[in-house]
Amino acid sequence: MTVSLQYSQITVLDPEESLAFYRDALGLDVLQDVTSGDHRWVTLGVAGGDDAAVVLSDAYAGRSQADGDALQQLVVKGAMSPIVFRSDDIDAAFERVRAAGAEVLQEPIDQPWGPRDCAFRDPSGNMVRILQSTRAEQDA
Repeated sequence: MTVSLQYSQITVLDPEESLAFYRDALGLDVLQDVTSGDHRWVTLGVAGGDDAAVVLSDAYAGRSQADGDALQQLVVKGAMSPIVFRSDDIDAAFERVRAAGAEVLQEPIDQPWGPRDCAFRDPSGNMVRILQSTRAEQDA
């Protein structure tokens, strides 16, 4: 039996503003864009790839008012768990995201536990980390 990650949800304040970050700055492809009433879910990933995708949605999509309020407060505080992407060229990825105007939290550095990575905030305040793929991953 094989189990793999299909997608991960990212709660954002404004799906349209966040779409520009994840699509244009990070270079992900829009795989699906669904509107239901006042809510929107945008799935992004690598077109034609088997990699996991991310789904952007607002705090109230599929939630009660109280739960949406609580979740939105966590997003505004920047208290949500980070989303971590992998790149085969961390320096180029960093420059592309920085040039798009994202808030830089950490320039690329070699971490003592192994990877070389950098960090940004998306337009909603979520931490986004990008790490360099290892040589073994690139050769696989």
